[in-house]
Amino acid sequence: MSTKQISVFLENKEGRIRDAIKILGEENINIHALSIADTTKYGILRLIVDDNFKAVQSFEKNNFIVRENDVVIVTVPDEPNGLNSTLEVLNDGKINIEYIYAFSNVKIDEAIVVIRLENIEKAIELFKENGIKVLEQEDIDKL
Repeated sequence: MSTKQISVFLENKEGRIRDAIKILGEENINIHALSIADTTKYGILRLIVDDNFKAVQSFEKNNFIVRENDVVIVTVPDEPNGLNSTLEVLNDGKINIEYIYAFSNVKIDEAIVVIRLENIEKAIELFKENGIKVLEQEDIDKL
C-alpha cells in the first residue's frame, strides 16, 4: 500500500519555508521527513507528517497551495550497498524513480526511504517479493 505525502508549493523567497514549517508547529503536527526541490521562482516542500488531514487543512487555511501524492516508503539496510540493493529491484522491474529522499528514526534500525514512482503497485509487489519492508501509514504514525 502506498502512503500519502504532502507537497506544498512555495514562492522562492525569504521566510516562506519557515512560514510553512511554523504552521505545522502551531498545529502540533510532527514532521517525520521533508525534502525541498527548488527553481529560481518556486519550490516544492515535500513532507511526511503524522497527520496529513490536519496539515492539508492548515496549509489551505493559510493560503498555501497543497496537494497529497502517493509515495512508497520502504526500509533499507543502514549499511554500504543497502540503498543500491533496494534500487536494483526497481531497475530490474524497469520502474522509473521520479524522486527519492530518506530519513532515519531511532525506533527503526534501518534507513527509511521515500520514493515517488511511475508504477507504484508494481513496485510494491516487487519490493514484497524481494523481502523489502514497505511501510504503511500506520507504521509511519507509530514513528
